[in-house]
Amino acid sequence: MGRKRDPTNLVKSGPGRKTKKQKPPQIPNALKNANTEDDDSEKKLSSRQKTRVKKRIQKKEEKMEIKKKKKEEKLQQKTKKESQKPGKFARAPVVSKKRKVEESEEESDDDEEDEDSDEEETKPVKGYSDENKAWLKPSSKQPLMDSDESDDGESDGVAGDDFDDVGLSDDEEEDEDDSEESGDEDLLPVEKEAKKLEKKREKNKKLAEAELQTNIMDMEKYTLPSGQEVEKEAAQPPDITMVQQRIKEVMHVLADFKERREPGRSRQDYVRQLRSDFCTYYSYNDFLMEKIMSLFPLEIQEFLEANEVPRPVTIRTNTLKTRRRDLAQALINRGVNLDPIGKWSKVGLIVFDTQVPLGATPEYLAGHYILQGGSSFLPVMALAPQENERILDMASAPGGKTTYIAALMKNTGTIFANDANADRAKAIVGNTHRMGITNTIVCHHDGRVFPKIMKGFDRVLLDAPCSGTGVISKDEEVKMNKDERDILRCAHLQKELLLSAIDCCDAKSKTGGYIVYSTCSVLSEENEGVIEYALKKRNVKLVPTGLDFGREGFVNFQQNRYHPHMKLTRRFYPHTHNMDGFFVAKLKKFSNKIPGTGNTSADGEAEDESSEVTDKKSSEKNTKQTKNVKNSTDSDSDDEEEKGKSSKKDKSKNKWLEKKSNKKKFKPGQFKKFKSAEKSKK
Repeated sequence: MGRKRDPTNLVKSGPGRKTKKQKPPQIPNALKNANTEDDDSEKKLSSRQKTRVKKRIQKKEEKMEIKKKKKEEKLQQKTKKESQKPGKFARAPVVSKKRKVEESEEESDDDEEDEDSDEEETKPVKGYSDENKAWLKPSSKQPLMDSDESDDGESDGVAGDDFDDVGLSDDEEEDEDDSEESGDEDLLPVEKEAKKLEKKREKNKKLAEAELQTNIMDMEKYTLPSGQEVEKEAAQPPDITMVQQRIKEVMHVLADFKERREPGRSRQDYVRQLRSDFCTYYSYNDFLMEKIMSLFPLEIQEFLEANEVPRPVTIRTNTLKTRRRDLAQALINRGVNLDPIGKWSKVGLIVFDTQVPLGATPEYLAGHYILQGGSSFLPVMALAPQENERILDMASAPGGKTTYIAALMKNTGTIFANDANADRAKAIVGNTHRMGITNTIVCHHDGRVFPKIMKGFDRVLLDAPCSGTGVISKDEEVKMNKDERDILRCAHLQKELLLSAIDCCDAKSKTGGYIVYSTCSVLSEENEGVIEYALKKRNVKLVPTGLDFGREGFVNFQQNRYHPHMKLTRRFYPHTHNMDGFFVAKLKKFSNKIPGTGNTSADGEAEDESSEVTDKKSSEKNTKQTKNVKNSTDSDSDDEEEKGKSSKKDKSKNKWLEKKSNKKKFKPGQFKKFKSAEKSKK
């Protein structure tokens, strides 16, 4: 079978194979005593460390010899200079006691440093070698070149100006490179490559700075391309980088035209070249670019750059259903990053980032907010609708402004939302139903004919159709499609719509009588020109819009001179206000009469006057008829006698009336001569 274990005689098991292979425990260096530190210093150096120590000692000896040679050469140069100076005796170099002591100290310090470096080799530090450590952190005992030179200058009595510029010489720089190379031996290859990349970056920076300086010097005297060069560029596809560089150079010349211009070139040449470059770089047509450059002579590039970037997404809270704070909290919980649009609006929110489509959230479907541009808040704020008023929105699709007016009126009064396009009017119906608005009537009529349909409104809002030069970031086709004919056509339509809007408004309204005109255009032909036309054709005046920000409208623009109250209008630009280009003007109607005619645009004063005149004429006719009836009721006999008398009286009256009428025809004094001539004929 096998051996049976005797439980009485237990044999202890010895160490196994693994325990035999294990080394005795080592005490860490931090826990060792001071005596153990002495033992560590007495450890033997490896062959590699010994070779390093020898190299270091040799290099230090070579450096000391080079330093001594340099010192001797400098002393010789000083003595030569002093001997060459007139009026001064040549002086031999005097070696002071201090210098001897310092030299002896240097030798002793070098020996100590060698010992220290040998000890440090046993404890290498990651990232850089021991030699680099000595260069980065020089010991206080180690003498530097600058200190030696200063001592020599003081001892010899020579001024500090005779020395060379402070800095490392070529030999010292070579020594540094050698030391770095020797230190790089311990580094990993990745670390070596990183050092090389840093050196390349520093060199590239220096080169780039030098190139910029040369470019600035060249830009001060920039020469425009000749006609042949322009023709070559037109034949070939445009080089965008070259065009961009030319734009910068021409703008730089125009900033100080007198000093930087090319001789024989006028300002018009530079402006013409700049306009063509802008057209190629930003892809505008020449007509529209000329208009924009006349509007923004100093900030043209900022305006064009702003049109290349889309405007931020903004939403308006429906105060009929919720508050802005509650809506913001609900959208933040859904992953929408937003902020208030600004101090000028208590309803708007600007959206920076969203993880949810804003047109499909439960809050949107419940009618708590509507997607609306920040610039379209402004005309409604200028209109300032009051409760229980009768308001007309003449061009209201898709219904953003109409719903804002209804929210300000708190669903009281009546709003007529009109739009000429029946398909677009459907969007008004959808938005009004979704946002819970009950005081709005939707219709689609031509705005120019609306005064014949309905009049007597307290306030009228006209957001007129325009060329769209303020919303180029939304519709880039405007850059190339619009020409002078389109602008004039839009301006003519806007004038007709504004006159009809004024005719629809009632000047006798107790709370209103205001008309707000707005466009999403930047051109003066569609803004100030239309308002100037309305001021001449109707009894209206400009009134402050109530908007605290925005630029004033033009009073003088090129050859045009507008009404001085045009300052009360407001302009908004994408590069200054970060919203679509917009124009807002507010008019107050003070009379229902139409200047130059007896007609009126509403139930007004002229109609009352005409009715009074007709009433007077009819009363006079009635009195004459009653007199004739009374005369016919007398007896026949009396009638015959009275008729004879009355006929005589009537003849005399007629003669008197004829004489009176003739007097009016003749000048004073001529009627008597005419009368005497008639008597002589008889």
